[in-house]
Amino acid sequence: MSETVNADPSELAKFSELAHRWWDTDSEFRPLHQINPLRLGWIDGLAGLSSKVVLDVGCGGGILSDSMARKGANVTGIDLSTKALRVARLHALEAQTSNLQFREVSVEALAAEQPASFDVVTCMEMLEHVPDPASVVKACAQLVKPGGWVFFSTINRNPKAFALAIVGAEYILNMLPRGTHEYAKLIRPSELAASCRAAGLDVTHTCGLEHNPLTRRYWLGNDTSVNYMFATRRGV
Repeated sequence: MSETVNADPSELAKFSELAHRWWDTDSEFRPLHQINPLRLGWIDGLAGLSSKVVLDVGCGGGILSDSMARKGANVTGIDLSTKALRVARLHALEAQTSNLQFREVSVEALAAEQPASFDVVTCMEMLEHVPDPASVVKACAQLVKPGGWVFFSTINRNPKAFALAIVGAEYILNMLPRGTHEYAKLIRPSELAASCRAAGLDVTHTCGLEHNPLTRRYWLGNDTSVNYMFATRRGV
């Protein structure tokens, strides 16, 4: 039997169409460029990226992967979008970023191939785009070494998140392409926490990513009602 890949073809097509715009800071990916220093600082502050072996799951065009490599980590970025990976590799060459490689492979397949191989695993802005988020969480837990860190970020599922992350961001402010997020696929923190526990990950820190659409400013805070991040650790 062939492996059933935990990916939505329409989601892959959506991001493939935009692949050439990943590194355009005025494109649809502008929000990712704006939040990247915040999430990078949070991850580095907890896990200490220098000299760590890091896996970036759902790396897309490599925005986070590249910045973690520049912090001194040895980074592998994985994705299932051929076009996005092509862009990521090209940017790494142009920017001469060392300690950075990319592979087109599913997180579940890599977990079977290289269990307990990474000091840090990041999975940012990806879970809300796959059919089975719990499967991704489980694979991330299998890939990290005992005692290692796994970081997730996603969007809460509630009326406020619908109003701000979908209606506001996609239809009113045009910050993101329309159809980027589907409400039914958004994930409550309690649901993600349950998936983490089932996978053997302890949630040690939570953080909200807040945004003022008028000033276009992002900051980290305690409000997890829309965008939020989890820092988890695998038991020793």
